[in-house]
Amino acid sequence: MIKNQAYNIALVGNPNAGKSSLFNALTGLNQKVGNFPGVTVDKKTGKCKLSDGQSVNIIDLPGTYSLYPKSADEYVTADVLFDEDEAVKIDLILILADASNLKRNLLFCSQIIDLKRPVIVALTMLDLAEKKGMKLDLNGLQRDLGVPVLPINPRKNKGTKELKKSIEKQLTGQKTIPPFDFIDNLALAPKSITAVKEIIDIPSDYAALHIMAGLDHIQFVSSADKDKIKERLKEHSFNKTKIQAQEVIQRYKKIKTIMSKSVVEADPLRKQLFSEQLDKYLLHPIGGYLILFSVLFLLFQSIFWLSAFPTDWIDENFTAVISWVEGQLPTHFLSDLLVNGLLAGINGIIVFIPQIMILFGLITLLEDSGYMARISFLSDRLMRRVGLNGKSVMPLMSGFACAVPAIMAARTIENKKEKLLTILITPLMSCSARLPVYTILIGLVIPSKTVLGVFSLQGLVMMLLYLFSFFVALLVAALFNIFIKVKDKSIFLMELPTYRAPRWGNVLNTMIQQARVFVFEAGKVILVISVILWGLSSYGVEKTESQTDYFAKTSLTNSYAGSVGKFIEPAIKPIGFDWKIGIALITSFAAREVFVGTMATLYSVEDDNEKSLRAKMAKAKWSDGSKIYSTATGISLMIFYAFAMQCMSTLAIVKRETNSWKIPAFQFLYMGALAYIFSFIFYQLFS
Repeated sequence: MIKNQAYNIALVGNPNAGKSSLFNALTGLNQKVGNFPGVTVDKKTGKCKLSDGQSVNIIDLPGTYSLYPKSADEYVTADVLFDEDEAVKIDLILILADASNLKRNLLFCSQIIDLKRPVIVALTMLDLAEKKGMKLDLNGLQRDLGVPVLPINPRKNKGTKELKKSIEKQLTGQKTIPPFDFIDNLALAPKSITAVKEIIDIPSDYAALHIMAGLDHIQFVSSADKDKIKERLKEHSFNKTKIQAQEVIQRYKKIKTIMSKSVVEADPLRKQLFSEQLDKYLLHPIGGYLILFSVLFLLFQSIFWLSAFPTDWIDENFTAVISWVEGQLPTHFLSDLLVNGLLAGINGIIVFIPQIMILFGLITLLEDSGYMARISFLSDRLMRRVGLNGKSVMPLMSGFACAVPAIMAARTIENKKEKLLTILITPLMSCSARLPVYTILIGLVIPSKTVLGVFSLQGLVMMLLYLFSFFVALLVAALFNIFIKVKDKSIFLMELPTYRAPRWGNVLNTMIQQARVFVFEAGKVILVISVILWGLSSYGVEKTESQTDYFAKTSLTNSYAGSVGKFIEPAIKPIGFDWKIGIALITSFAAREVFVGTMATLYSVEDDNEKSLRAKMAKAKWSDGSKIYSTATGISLMIFYAFAMQCMSTLAIVKRETNSWKIPAFQFLYMGALAYIFSFIFYQLFS
């Protein structure tokens, strides 16, 4: 192995084969996420240290069942594996195969083997295969496949040392290029394959077959060469569908032969696995939905139950710190900036860390245990009624965390209409950025009491907000489905992972990581806007007889921010909002979380003995003496934030994913209209 050479290893496999676990085991925290050049598909890379000190790059490619691509993710995987992506040159392919579903996994393995690239096969889920009653002859598999086959359990970090040694061997010049084709690819279309290999330089018969099958979508073949290939294929009457069917049949025939020699299958009368027994209840046509509703109910209740103490503790102690700092400093411009600008902004960030951590921790538990995939399965029937399918559920569920990665996750949806519908409605999911808004408003206008002596009323309101936004999103999808005319049909195929005990270390890491993202990403925006807003709220135009002072210290009402708020107040007063809320609506376009920081700054600028933001908001009154934050206003404001497109990052990612400004512009308008109409209705109902 040449020291300091940047070797690249592609990590590939079927979905749920354990790819993410192995990637984490090999790279630890030395990871980064970017995009493949020229496309908006995630490229997850990490550095792995081998036993000799050499560092190699592990590139985690999108999971796929076959080398015949259908989605953007799968096209990226195919391009990299064919060695045609100039920016990502692969020295070794590491294939993960689920031993408990070996027949299906070997189809993808056999296709990669026929690309004639250096390959290692790592078998996962061997413990599950054993529970199913299967016994594997690894030496026999290695002999029949013609490539190294190693057992590995990345969740328990077993087999990684042996895997690293095998990688070292491959990269020291002992590369194992499969000595024989898994099937006779040339015999499938001899004249066509020969013609393609004459036009473009490609070493593998099977790669040539794939170029013929996906010619219109392949980027690395020039237009002139494509025209030549199309001519030759027409001459030889190349039938893509027929050839693909023949190939799959031949592969499964060979796989059957291999398994008969190297795999002892399970007894057909074996005892059902725990996962299968559990799915009888969790996927029941009626009981499954009741259990799902109960899980979501407990999730939202827990956000309040578990976060109540740490949130109150942070709020009380940080408020005390602000009071102490203010008491120690002289009356000065910088003191005012520190207390009412910086510290008020920081308070608006850290007080919501417990809710953010708990939300992401619970979501990770659902994903890690295997239940999140069941939610997709259960939702497929409902999704189809509104023009979507079960594949849309994962982006929508991810939208409860953040709309940006959720919209990117829609790339896996092959059907163009379903993909567009998913992108259009995903921002309606109540993301974690809305959580600080909901939390402070629910605590302000919803009594802290129990229903039926057990359930928190505040938790119930929180859950209803999430459910309401979800069902409105489905109604919007059903409406758009009528007007978007695309006739492509889709089939939802999904493999349900086995239930597993959550990896508590993974849950804790996710909670810490998301808290860090909130503090350092959203927090930076909140803090900067808090400081700017402090300036706009403290200064304004002071007119005198002789001159106009544009930077005079003034009251909040006469400040620059106050002037803007007063200007838009007539438009928002019908939905219960005053001019201060109007200012928060404007600043929230940077990020929804900014609402809390804006409120903290606006109320801190005013001379008020109260230091708690919630107490200040509770005391706010209209000119007639009535409370601004009544139940009607609080609910109207939560509804507005549930539906308004107040996120510049989301608009930017929609533009990038759709390659058009029309879609994000339409989203901004229709979501704004929804927000205003629903806020008006709820304000009138509760007034």
